Amino acid sequence: MLCAGSLAQVGLFERAEAAAGAGFRGLSLFLSDLDRARADGHSDADIRRMLEGHGLAVAELDPLLSWVSGGGFADGQGPAFAGYAERDFAAAADTFGARSVNAALFASQPVPHAALVEGFAGLCQRLQPHGLLVHLEFMPFSQVRDAETALAIVEEAGQDNGGIMFDAWHHFRGGGSDAALRRAAARVTAIQLDDAPAEAEANIVEETLHRRLLPGEGDAGVARLIRLLDEGGCQAPLGVEVFQDALAGLPPAQVAQRLADATRAVVAEARA
Repeated sequence: MLCAGSLAQVGLFERAEAAAGAGFRGLSLFLSDLDRARADGHSDADIRRMLEGHGLAVAELDPLLSWVSGGGFADGQGPAFAGYAERDFAAAADTFGARSVNAALFASQPVPHAALVEGFAGLCQRLQPHGLLVHLEFMPFSQVRDAETALAIVEEAGQDNGGIMFDAWHHFRGGGSDAALRRAAARVTAIQLDDAPAEAEANIVEETLHRRLLPGEGDAGVARLIRLLDEGGCQAPLGVEVFQDALAGLPPAQVAQRLADATRAVVAEARA
């Protein structure tokens, strides 16, 4: 799966063409991708035909931020993604046949653990009739900072369609342990591969949004992480999500091919 953040600078139609050309079988989408395509004059039927023509499934809608009470933003608005409500994700899933929704937390103040559990459980219950899995993504700069925290919320929520999003960059930068990943592996329902150098930048939010590395190009040990997930019983599809400014100026087809080649190389190493 080619994640939306890896080619966020180009429109959905161009991204899909590049993804298909590199051999990807699925995409993750930001809801803003759909709005942009519609603004360019494409109907939902046009978008469906385009995806079907390229043999691409919508693997994931990313990210849903409005899922927990008390999880507001410091500036009252939050990032651009905060403008999309749960109903928007459900409607997009119904229209384009998405497999899953990725939920993340960017709260300005700590949210009680019980509220996180209740909020995630409710989200899973409401999206289940739409045939959706719901992943909870952990990030080192979020209250849901690691696999252990995400696993506790998911297990206490007790929903069959609830799981964990595993991002290699977040796990590595958060100091996640092999033992924690093994414990969480069976509940991981989505994977985003990327990499990072051993030494973190002073501002890791800026780093993750602009200077991630391709899988295998850093020190995160991505092949080893894939092996740990496999050993723990993870059955999730693999995606690649590399926010990197240096890639943004390259032709989309070249970027997609580099991402595909890097991902295939680490998967081959992991499963040799």
